[in-house]
Amino acid sequence: MDPAHAAPALPTGLKASLCVSAVLLLVLLLINQPLQTASAPQGIVSFQLAGSADHAEAIITSWQTDGIGWARISLWVDFLFIPAYMLALIHLTRHFTRDRPGVRERMSARWVRALFTTAGLSDATENILLLNNLNPPTDAMTLSATLCALIKFTALTLGIAGLVIIRASRRHPLAHH
Repeated sequence: MDPAHAAPALPTGLKASLCVSAVLLLVLLLINQPLQTASAPQGIVSFQLAGSADHAEAIITSWQTDGIGWARISLWVDFLFIPAYMLALIHLTRHFTRDRPGVRERMSARWVRALFTTAGLSDATENILLLNNLNPPTDAMTLSATLCALIKFTALTLGIAGLVIIRASRRHPLAHH
């Protein structure tokens, strides 16, 4: 490969935050395995998107005692995952815009970072609501958690789309540092 066209090395902070995020995501995926039941085919995500106390209660019942423990562990590990993925995505945004001094690029990057921050705050709020909704679930808590989950997923999707746009609009290759 031609060294003049080699991709620049990722900054240490970005590499570290991506690695921590990947490890925590793997842990969350493993914890989610015993939470997948007929009432909760997506495990904890099904509980996040339950929408009503009846549906949340059916999910909790399907988990039984051990599953509720795994759900609590999943939500607490997610509190560690939130700052890890937020930091990784913010570092990635900075990495994609470091050679883009234009006003539009900086404004786009601010919006993308705001979306990632919104996702993280919504995720933390959702976790608090879900922890409080384990026994017994209420319609207000379940609906609030579902709305927070939808805000989180929407903000992450729009933020990642913004990163793709920022990356695709690059006029010059990243400079070697």
